[in-house]
Amino acid sequence: MPIKDILTILDLAGEQPAAKYALEFGRVHDAHVTGLAVSFEPVVPAFAAAPMPVDYLQAAHDQAVAAAKDAQSQFDEFARLAGVNNESRLAEILTGGPLDNVLVHCRATDLVVIGQSNPDTPEPMRELLIETVLFESGVPVLLVPYIGSKAFEPNNVLIGWDGSTTATRAIHSALPVLEKADKVTILVIEKSANTDNGQPGAEVANYLARHNMNVTIEVVNNPQTGVADTVLNHVSDNGNDLVVMGGYGHSRMREFLFGGATREILESMTVPVLMAH
Repeated sequence: MPIKDILTILDLAGEQPAAKYALEFGRVHDAHVTGLAVSFEPVVPAFAAAPMPVDYLQAAHDQAVAAAKDAQSQFDEFARLAGVNNESRLAEILTGGPLDNVLVHCRATDLVVIGQSNPDTPEPMRELLIETVLFESGVPVLLVPYIGSKAFEPNNVLIGWDGSTTATRAIHSALPVLEKADKVTILVIEKSANTDNGQPGAEVANYLARHNMNVTIEVVNNPQTGVADTVLNHVSDNGNDLVVMGGYGHSRMREFLFGGATREILESMTVPVLMAH
């Protein structure tokens, strides 16, 4: 299916690299782009010895809403300059509370674009927001590095392939992007050499080739570094401008724990990463 509807969760500070990427992505794919600004409402700690002053709570609420509205206005201006069909929305959630007010906007779209957590301008719940959207929205997620991206129309795409359901979903979600790319590389990382089942990644390579893609396979046996570092090193050495991969994790006590490779890639990513779960 073509990508015709995109939702991007706006940064509350900085240059909005994710919003800019989403708008350019929308222009390339002739898609409608919605910017969602999230206002994080203050929470009164249950252990507080005395009631929080009403004036303080109101000021904190007003500040949170003002920050979200500023991001919304910034997106509106970016969208006007990009000439893309667009709209902007505002969602209010309690800091540390459930994210249902965000998820309801994410589920009726083709793709969610969100920015990597920026250590220089940290935002409340950014990592939890990324994890929740990835694992609970049912929609593929495209994460954009906080340093931005030089390429808004990926031409050299790397697929992290391990034969899993999540990797398969990521590939199917990325087909409209892959079909526009000049080069697609399937990276298979194996802890030990295994030729029992033929060429690793051959079946998915044949599938993509039938979509008229220029596909190559690279197999790394017994890598000297972890999976995340192997992927990131490949990106650095080969100039990939997009990574497509599955996202892994499980829920426990309403918290989401990423698999090690997924978390490391999201923390150290230098190019956009399209994930599905």
